[in-house]
Amino acid sequence: MEDVLVAVHALDPLTGAGLVACLSGRQGMVVGRGETRKRADVIVAAFDELDPAAVAELEAALGAAAKPVVLLMDPAEEVELPSTLEPSVVAVLPRAAVVDERLPRCVRAAAVDTAGLRLLAQERKTRQGASGARRKHVLSQREVAVVRLMAEGCDTNEIARRMRYADHTVKNIIYSLTHRLGLRNRSHAVAYALRAGII
Repeated sequence: MEDVLVAVHALDPLTGAGLVACLSGRQGMVVGRGETRKRADVIVAAFDELDPAAVAELEAALGAAAKPVVLLMDPAEEVELPSTLEPSVVAVLPRAAVVDERLPRCVRAAAVDTAGLRLLAQERKTRQGASGARRKHVLSQREVAVVRLMAEGCDTNEIARRMRYADHTVKNIIYSLTHRLGLRNRSHAVAYALRAGII
């Protein structure tokens, strides 16, 4: 497999230098500098927030080319992308991913299979209640686990046993999500989760 050419973008020069140092030391990766950045296979960008300056930086980096972008931000799960960047951003990782294998693995995957990463990005958007849905429509991991078990036909006692919760905790989780989402009963909660692609 040939080396992946990576372009690093950050508004903060120190962050940019740190990213270049981390990625340059990885086998199979070459960090583009100067004019070679324009030929990059993947763009890696790190920002404190996705403000207008960060969006402008990314849009300028992309130009007319459709290149995959791996975005590093904290908290990664709360990033809302503008429509101009949505097609290009294939992964959003926490900044801590720089020091472990998540970032290099994601960059290699983006260079080879952007379709697979786009599916993961779409799944992330669905979980976040993207497409205009409000935060109240997002289910926590605990709520998703309870709804999955309800979909399998488990009753409250069985869910509590499997999740190692008290019965009343499971009942509170179910009440909380049905009340918050305006659902009538457990079956309605399962149907909602299926339609939203959560389970």
